[in-house]
Order: sequence, then structure tokens, then C-alpha cells
Amino acid sequence: MNEISASIALIVVLFALLGGGVWVGLTLAGVAWFGMEFFSSRAAGDAMAMTIWGSSSSWTLTALPLFIWMGEILYRTNLSENLFRSLAPWVNRLPGRLLHTNVLGCTIFASVCGSSAATCVTVGRMNLPELRRRGYPDAQIIGSLGGPATLGLLIPPSIILIVYGVAAETSIAKLFIAGVVPGLLLALLFSGWIAGWALLHPERVPDSAEGHLPLMGKLRESRQLIPVVLLILGVVASIYSGVATATESAAIGVIGAFLLSAWQKTLSWKSFRDSLLGATRLYCMIALILAGAAFMTLSMGYIGLPRQLAEFVGGLHLSPGMLIVALALFYIVLGCFLDGISTIVLTMGVVLPIIQAAGIDPIWFGIFLVITVETAQITPPVGFNLFVLQSMTGKEITYLARVCAPYFGLMALLLVVLWHFPALATWLPGHM
Repeated sequence: MNEISASIALIVVLFALLGGGVWVGLTLAGVAWFGMEFFSSRAAGDAMAMTIWGSSSSWTLTALPLFIWMGEILYRTNLSENLFRSLAPWVNRLPGRLLHTNVLGCTIFASVCGSSAATCVTVGRMNLPELRRRGYPDAQIIGSLGGPATLGLLIPPSIILIVYGVAAETSIAKLFIAGVVPGLLLALLFSGWIAGWALLHPERVPDSAEGHLPLMGKLRESRQLIPVVLLILGVVASIYSGVATATESAAIGVIGAFLLSAWQKTLSWKSFRDSLLGATRLYCMIALILAGAAFMTLSMGYIGLPRQLAEFVGGLHLSPGMLIVALALFYIVLGCFLDGISTIVLTMGVVLPIIQAAGIDPIWFGIFLVITVETAQITPPVGFNLFVLQSMTGKEITYLARVCAPYFGLMALLLVVLWHFPALATWLPGHM
């Protein structure tokens, strides 16, 4: 009975603070302090200080600001300006032609920055006007940007995978490698959808303005993009080969980004300062959320909520498949109101004991969870990618949600495939 009253009180306090506009990190810490102070015998102040310091000084977490900084540096190079011109020759003969530049551009830039909103802005800033100028339908342009931009959450190095790894105490290097195959498979599904639409509506695909280029001509057009791709492959390869840890590979990525920026003559005192300040701001926001979540996890442990909930779910005798379906629906609904990082850190303390009791691999679950959170990026009312698209296009949220709906369906399809073929996410990490 005490656990039930504690649960109700904590939920009321949580939504009151969130509804009042309090930052998510401070809300989590506040709810945790309230629960520990009134529903446990442990001194809240001492526990809060020790937990927040312990979570903030974690060596594993060091990879996060470094990968964010790498993305900030590359964001300020000529990458976005050269993206469309570099990719267009490679997709010109595919069904759907230049619409595939959205998918490829998002896949490449997702590997750079790890943020779906930043991916959407950067790729869209260049591709939207170009594709419109060439006569492609607006619905296909926007949909093929909004859906693939969510790849920023899955393809390594991914900020949200680092957050999950820290919250679930799981290997970040293995999570990165686990995200490679599902991320590329999702990109192929997106391109397949565009090709299928183009084959059904050939009259709506404009004729190509560019002639066919030989291989050397394509490489010449892509000369600004190739070093970025090589840097990304180098970072991922250093993790997979065991040459470097996730943190060390992040440091390699930062050094490589600086060298690339210097080579492209975009490295200046202003770009250095702006990249450092941008990375610091974003990391401080995430670190505050993680610190609050760590304290909330400890508080709920003292109250006994995770154990009680795990026993309750266990008493329902759900099969692992039904449990995954229930969790997918739960995260999709929750993602309609909270951003992905907040969603994960808010629920990990409760959900992790449940999936462990069900015998579900935490590496596999991390990939499943990130794909589920991706779907929420294009789901109203609080789909962050929808807001980004609205600011760029001026379209209504309902229209944007409708044109992105096929990509939501493709992500749901990938979840089903991932459940039936878990080796897609677990085979590579198992061979590290």
C-alpha cells in the first residue's frame, strides 16, 4: 500500500513540475528528493550529493561531450554546402532520382552529429530548395527528409545510445556496433519506399538535369564528402577492431574533425569557439538530465518501486513478445510528450529490471528502444522533427505528420523484423 501511495504522489509531483516548465533534469532530481524524503528512511541530501557526483564523474560518460564536439566542428565545415552536389551523381539513375539525396545525406550526417533535429536542419537547408527548384513534389521532399532525419539517433556515434549505455550500465562500444546494421537497413527501407513510389508515379519524377557521369567524375564531385565518410568509418572501425574504446575513438574523431576543418579552410578562432560553446551547452543539458535520472533511480530503489513493478508485470505472465509490444506502445505514447533522451533516462530505472527478468538482451533492447524513440520524432503533438520541418517549410503539423507517416510505418516494420531476427543487432557486438 505504501508503494501505491508513493507512486501516485511521485507521478503528481512529476507532472506538476513538468507542467510548470521546470527543466527535465531538475524535475527528476526534485521528484527523487521528494520520494526519498517522504517515503524512505535514507537522508535525501547526502544521497543526492553522492549520486549526482558519481554519475557526473563517470569515465564512460566522457565519450559524450567529445562526440558532440566532433559533430559541432563538422557542422561548421563545408559539409552541408557540398552534401547535395556530392550525392546527386550517385543516385541520378535510381527510381526517385534526387529524392534519395535526402536519405543518403541524413545517413551520412547522422553519423557526424548524432542528433535528428540537427540532421534535419542541416540536410534540409541545402536539399529542400534544390529539390523544389527541380520540380519534385513537396510531400515527397518533406517526407523523405523528416523520416530519414531520425537516423541521427541510431547510426553511430549516437548521443542517445551513449545516454542509454550510461543509464543501463551497458557497453557503449557494443551499442554503437549494434546500431550499424539496423541503421543501414532502415536507410535501405526508406530508399526502397521512395523507389516504389517513383515506379508507381513516374510522371511525378522530374527528368534529370545532369548527364550520366563516369566513376571518376562521380568521385571528383564527391571529393569534399569522401574525407568525412572516411573519418566516420575510421571512428567506427577503431571501436569494432578493439584498437580504441568509445571514449578514445571520440577523441580520434575530434582530432580528425579539426584536421578536416583546417584542410577545408573553415577552421578559425570563431568556429573553434562556437563549436566548443555549442558542445558545452548541449552536454550540460544532457548531463543534468542524467544526474537527475541517476538520483531518481536510487530514490525509487529505496522506495521499492522497480521491484514492485517488476513483480506486478511478472504476475501478468506476459510472453517476451507481448511485453515488447506493450513497451513499444508505451514509449511511442510517452515520446509524443517528451524528447528521446528524457524518455529513456526517466524510465530506465523501472524498465530495466523488467527486461532483465524477462531475459531480454540489454544490447538488443537498446537498439529496439532507440528505433521506438525515433518514431516519436515524427509523431504529433511533440514530434521534434515535425517542429523543425514546420519552421523550415511553414506547413501545418497535421500535414507534416501525414507525409511522414509512411516512414513511421517503415520504422514499425523494422521493429517487427528486429524481433524475429535479433541477430541483426546482436551478431556484430558478439564478435567484438
